[in-house]
Amino acid sequence: MAIPGLIDPVPVPRAPTLRADGRIDLIGLPRETLRAVLTEAGLDEKQAKLRAKQIWHWIYNRGAREFSGMTDIAKTMHPWLEERFVVGRPAVMEAQVSTDGTRKWLLQSDDGHDYEMVFIPDADRGTLCVSSQVGCTLNCTFCHTGTMRLVRNLTAGEIVGQVMLARDALGEWPSQPEGRLLTNIVMMGMGEPLYNFDAVRDALKLVMDGDGLALSKRRITLSTSGVVPMMARAGAEIGVNLAVSLHGVTKEVRDELVPLNKKYGIEELLAACAAYPGANNARRITFEYVMLKDKNDSDDHARELVRLIRHYDLPAKVNLIPFNPWPGSAYECSTRARIASFSDIVFQGGISAPVRTPRGRDIDAACGQLKTAAEKKRRSVRDREDAAAAEIAASA
Repeated sequence: MAIPGLIDPVPVPRAPTLRADGRIDLIGLPRETLRAVLTEAGLDEKQAKLRAKQIWHWIYNRGAREFSGMTDIAKTMHPWLEERFVVGRPAVMEAQVSTDGTRKWLLQSDDGHDYEMVFIPDADRGTLCVSSQVGCTLNCTFCHTGTMRLVRNLTAGEIVGQVMLARDALGEWPSQPEGRLLTNIVMMGMGEPLYNFDAVRDALKLVMDGDGLALSKRRITLSTSGVVPMMARAGAEIGVNLAVSLHGVTKEVRDELVPLNKKYGIEELLAACAAYPGANNARRITFEYVMLKDKNDSDDHARELVRLIRHYDLPAKVNLIPFNPWPGSAYECSTRARIASFSDIVFQGGISAPVRTPRGRDIDAACGQLKTAAEKKRRSVRDREDAAAAEIAASA
């Protein structure tokens, strides 16, 4: 059956979002690219413009996952769209809910790679922690993801897909600003966002688009371990809040905890923070500081932290994070008394230093733990299958 508006098909070029089945995943495509792929697939320019507008609305405002539900697009066109395109979501391999309401998902990409996201509900907000890479290349010694090799960057679609999936799970379609459970996003999951800059930027632009997911840039925070050359670009091209994984105030300690410090030292990092576009007292830079027993938690460390922030005249706050132990870690969490003393010293220095309440410990919510547990289960299953096959072969 002929479909009005179609012309002779033009081959669609390969793209990062091309699936194994040959279809293009429309999640993560900017408006102009969405129009372009519809045109390249055979729609004339007028039809492509109209259909792109309709599909965009259904995807990002209504949460549609099937073309058959897009009621203002002719039914005769649905099979044509389904043959060429998909409105994807990450595959959910495992989902856990903590006793404190924290939710964690182990997700899998179309090419079979695992990554994680976490939703943390609070009284005044709901924060989604989003991953930007499968694994990580930075090898931070206190971080479980740092023990994993970097497999690949996530695409813009896979990053946006995490937000879409969370909205599915929370029942937040159709999209509307009022009454949302998911109010904030932090790029603090697996990976270093600034080593996947283009995809992170493109994904967050969709999240912030007023006709898209419409989340204010003031409610989005990007966390970096200190990729200094990319920080100014992040401020200029994305413009979201900045968080820095500091974790140490001396070269010796930070070199151990965050090896990237050997390339971009504390002084260079803090100077880049001071120059970050848009940073002011209303939009302070957040310094993440994991509390490790007898490593970075002394009163002298606290005083040096205050001195550094004051020296660079930074509009800043410090999040003190009790260490969430993981199997094989070389560190222990600081005692409550030690954390309280550290926090008091920083507060007395005129800098906010709240202690983050540990969340989701009963579901191994530290980044990377669910992925590792799943891999162990798979290895165990494979070992049992191999043993059974060997036993059968031996008895044959």
